[in-house]
Amino acid sequence: MSIIQLENVRKRYQSGSETVEALKGVNFCVDRGEMVTVIGPSGSGKSTMLNMTGLLDTPTEGIVRLEGQDVSHLTEDELTEKRRSGIGFVFQHFHLLPMLSAVENVELPSLWDTSVDRRDRAIELLKRVGLAERLDHTPSQLSGGQQQRVAIARALINEPKIILADEPTGNLDQETARTILEELTRLKDEENIAIVVVTHDVLMEEYADRTVELVDGEIK
Repeated sequence: MSIIQLENVRKRYQSGSETVEALKGVNFCVDRGEMVTVIGPSGSGKSTMLNMTGLLDTPTEGIVRLEGQDVSHLTEDELTEKRRSGIGFVFQHFHLLPMLSAVENVELPSLWDTSVDRRDRAIELLKRVGLAERLDHTPSQLSGGQQQRVAIARALINEPKIILADEPTGNLDQETARTILEELTRLKDEENIAIVVVTHDVLMEEYADRTVELVDGEIK
């Protein structure tokens, strides 16, 4: 069974008096242990598709399934819980809190649940991404590649079934980008998670199991 599945998903936005159709009947799925790259020109609907996959937005038409369950019509609170427990996010700009240490940033998504102590897992994840000597460093004391590794560890803290990455190598030089992509590949295999990467970086295609092209809101 696919972790996430979009079935004939359409998304329309109202822009003034004009209706914009960002997605036009998209069918897409990803399985555990699979890395899928989504490519396409600016304005093709990639961000909208990522938002649908991450349960950050709901379709105008069609169905979104998470582990086989139709989640298209859940309440916002229900969607928030699904995201918290099953989906990790990695962004181009890292979004680390500058006043927190690396380990504190990694712990952050789990702090709402006072019954769970994630400190040990946060430390273990940072060690796995090669930051054992940087646990107490703040973002300003870390390089761009190190900050992205912290962001990846943070995405894994709640043991998600799927990670969604939006241009994860966009702010990195090619050597650092390769290191990050190798890290994602290793973690994908070790954690048996699904990874979806939206990117303009052609380097990503070397690491993906499958590449999907989105043009004008349609998968080609």
